[in-house]
Amino acid sequence: MYPIVQIVGMPRKPRIEYAGAVYHVLNRGDQGDRVFKDELDVDNFLSLLGKTAGQCGWVLHAYCLMPNHFHLLLETREANLVAGMKWFMGGYTQAYNRRHGLRGHLFQGRYKALPVESGEGGYFEKVSTYIHLNPARAGLLRRESPILAEYKRSSYPVFLDRKARPEWLEVKRVLGNLGLKDDGHGRDAYGRYMQERLIELRTKKGRKLYAGLWKGIRHGWCIGGESFEAEMLGRLKTSVAAGQRESYSGVEMVKHDEGEAERLVRAGMKVLRLGNEELERMRNGALEKKLLAWLVKSRAMVSHRWMTDRLKMGVAANVGKYVKDASRDKHPDIAHLRERLANV
Repeated sequence: MYPIVQIVGMPRKPRIEYAGAVYHVLNRGDQGDRVFKDELDVDNFLSLLGKTAGQCGWVLHAYCLMPNHFHLLLETREANLVAGMKWFMGGYTQAYNRRHGLRGHLFQGRYKALPVESGEGGYFEKVSTYIHLNPARAGLLRRESPILAEYKRSSYPVFLDRKARPEWLEVKRVLGNLGLKDDGHGRDAYGRYMQERLIELRTKKGRKLYAGLWKGIRHGWCIGGESFEAEMLGRLKTSVAAGQRESYSGVEMVKHDEGEAERLVRAGMKVLRLGNEELERMRNGALEKKLLAWLVKSRAMVSHRWMTDRLKMGVAANVGKYVKDASRDKHPDIAHLRERLANV
């Protein structure tokens, strides 16, 4: 049993919160507009970020502020990402609008927060490298002989310069994942490591390589291996069971729902004493298939296409009719089967 996880209503992406979670957090300006117009905005953002980290007990491992968006690699010692981000984002928006004489939204909807596997697999280091290389990816460095440390709106320069580093930034985890220490030798080695990644990124082969390595960071819902994804789906299931599924959307919810639908199908087949081969041989509108479709439809939010593919029911447009047939059949034997299926 997983510890209690909070999901903190149009459909929205769920928030998976738990003590010790690590996230890649990012958000963009509304309509792609700038969220940092000058260095004072940057200073205000980082100052407020430090205060939030102190109040919430967060550990900041890396950050990068781009003209119209930001990236954070942060760890929550308590399950308080949502509460902390609400205070932080609201505070920065108010300060920005007040300073620039603006009103309304500053950021583009809700921030993204992707859980990161911080143990094995090198995912922690992969995310921190991705964050620190953002200025290079965006073409914000000089073309000839680019130097990553010259981009000052990132935690990378203060990884190398301990004296300029804010107290709330923790570098030991990033360095430690590369086998380095926070000393002169370790910082120099990290500088060489990142400069090598920068040089790779400037080649066609390197861009192709990193596009593959970073696909999960840019388009996924969590960052980690198969067992970590399974753990996150388990946490998600616990949370959704306590709330209203209809309130949430996103790739993670599709995976959650399809996993739950598959569980229901298998449990239902056991009740009906069916095997996969037998199920495949049955006609599309067989009673057993209708009952399984009814069970899935009543308990999970998956597409009709998913059900027809899994149950071998032919045309997806017929699923609605099959479900109604199964739910309205008043024969005592069918009613008894529905009752048994409802308890799986």
